[in-house]
Amino acid sequence: MVGTTKTQLLSEESSKDDSSFSTQGTASQNGKKEQGHGITFTTRVAIAFLAVSLMTILAAVGMLSFVWEQHYQTYTRDNMERVATSTANRVAEAYAVHSDWYGGALSEAATASRLYETVNIKIVDLDGNVIYNDAQQDSDVLQAPPQNRDNVASAPIVADGTQVGTLYLSVFGSDTLLTQSDQQFRERSYQAMIFASVFALIIALVAGILFARALVRPINRITKAAQALKEGNYSTRTGMDGNDEISRLGNTFDLMADSIEANRKLERRLITDVAHELRTPLMAIQSTVEAMIDGVFDSSPERLETLNSEVRRLSRLVDALLKLSRLENRSTPIERKKVDLTELLSTIVETHKAYVNDAGLNLEFNYDPHVYVYGDADLLRQATANLISNAVRYTPEGGTITVTAHKGDIMGQIIVRDTGIGLTPEEAKMVFQRFWRADAGRTRATGGLGVGLTVVKEIVDRHNGWVRVEGRPNEGACFTIYIPLYDGVTAKRRKSKRNDTNRYSENGKNG
Repeated sequence: MVGTTKTQLLSEESSKDDSSFSTQGTASQNGKKEQGHGITFTTRVAIAFLAVSLMTILAAVGMLSFVWEQHYQTYTRDNMERVATSTANRVAEAYAVHSDWYGGALSEAATASRLYETVNIKIVDLDGNVIYNDAQQDSDVLQAPPQNRDNVASAPIVADGTQVGTLYLSVFGSDTLLTQSDQQFRERSYQAMIFASVFALIIALVAGILFARALVRPINRITKAAQALKEGNYSTRTGMDGNDEISRLGNTFDLMADSIEANRKLERRLITDVAHELRTPLMAIQSTVEAMIDGVFDSSPERLETLNSEVRRLSRLVDALLKLSRLENRSTPIERKKVDLTELLSTIVETHKAYVNDAGLNLEFNYDPHVYVYGDADLLRQATANLISNAVRYTPEGGTITVTAHKGDIMGQIIVRDTGIGLTPEEAKMVFQRFWRADAGRTRATGGLGVGLTVVKEIVDRHNGWVRVEGRPNEGACFTIYIPLYDGVTAKRRKSKRNDTNRYSENGKNG
C-alpha cells in the first residue's frame, strides 16, 4: 500500500510538472554518469602494482626456496657420508683389534646409531650377509637396495688394508643430520623472506597509489577543463606543458579549446553580422510596404525598384551562405574537365569590366596563352569573380585591378592584384577564415559579409590546390590561386576512378 501510494504521488507530481521532473531526471542521470560506479583508476593502478609485486615475490621466493632446499639436501648428503665414513672407520679399528665382528666392532655401530633416532645403520660382510641392522622393523625404505636410494650413504670397512664389509647409513627425514643452528638459520631465513615479502607488498601498494595519483592529477585537470568547456566556459585551459603523452594531450586540448573559443567568437560575430545584414533590407522593405499600404507612398516604379534592390541584396546574402554550406558539406558534385584558364578569365574580365568601371576603377588582364587546368569551370569562375568583387570593395576610386592567367611548371595560376587598402601579415593569416573581418564597420559599409574569400578557399581545396595572399597596408593585396595543370593520363585515371565509384554506389542502391 505504501509503495502504491508513493507511485501514485510520483505519477501525479510528474503530471503536474513533467518538464521539471524530466530536467531533474536528466540531471540525476548526468550526476550518476559523472560519479561512476566502478573502481577508481587510482585503485586499479594500486591493485596492478600489488599484483605484479605479488607475482614477482612468489616467483623469487619459490626460486629461492628451491635453491635453498637443494643446498640443504646437498648439505645433509655430505653429513650422511661424513657420518658413514667416520662410523665405518671406528668399526674397522675395532675389527682390527679383535679380528671379528662380535668382539666389539658392532658396538661402535650401535653407538653411532643411538646418536640419531631416525638413522639406521646396517653392516654387510663381503658375502652379502647382514652382520648388523638396528632397524626396529623392515620398512619399505629398507627393502630396496641401499645403494640405489638417495637417503642412504655407504662406506667400506677396511681393516689392516683389507675390506671386510660395507656400512650403510639410512636417514629418515631431511632434518635428521642438521644441527640446531642449521635449523634455526633455515627457519629465520624463511621468516625473513616472509617479512621482506610483506614489506615489499606494502611498498608496492604505497608506490602504486602515489604513482596513480601523480598520473591521475593531470588527467583530472583535463577532465575539469573539459567539464568547464562543456558548461560554456570557453576560456578554460589546462595550462599543461611538457613532452610526455599526457602533457601533449593537455596541449592538444588547449589548442582545441582555442579553436572552439575562436569558432564561438566567429559564430557570435556571424549572428551579429547576419542579423545586421538581414535587418537593414528587411526594415527598408517593411517600411516601404507599410507606407504603400497606408497610402503614404504610391506604388511608383522608384518605390518598386527600391524594394527589388533590397530583395536582391537579401538574395545575394542567402545565396552566399548557401553556397558556402554546400561547399563545406561536399553536397555539390565537382565536374572536373580540361579548362582553358586563359579563355575562362578573359570571359570573366569582359563581364566584370562594366562593374569595375562603374566603381571608378581600371581592370586589366594579363595572360599566358592556353593555360590548361583540370577543374570545374563554373567553380573557378565563381572563385575568380569573388576575388574581383573583393578587390573592388577595398580599392579606392582611381585604383587598378589586374587579373592574370599564368602557367607554372605543374600548377596553373589565377592572380588578382589590386592597389587598394592592403592588409597586414596578421590579417593575411586570418583572411580566409569564415566570417572574419579585419574592420567590421568598414566591411559592412562596403556591403561584404565575410564569406566570399572562404568560398574561394573551399573551391580551391576541392581542386587539390591552394590559395595565397600577399600585401601590405595601403599598398594593395595580391591573391593567387594554384590549380593543377591538365594532364591527360591523370585526368583519365581520375575519371575512371570516379565512374567506378558511381557504378558501385548505383549497384549498392539497386542491391
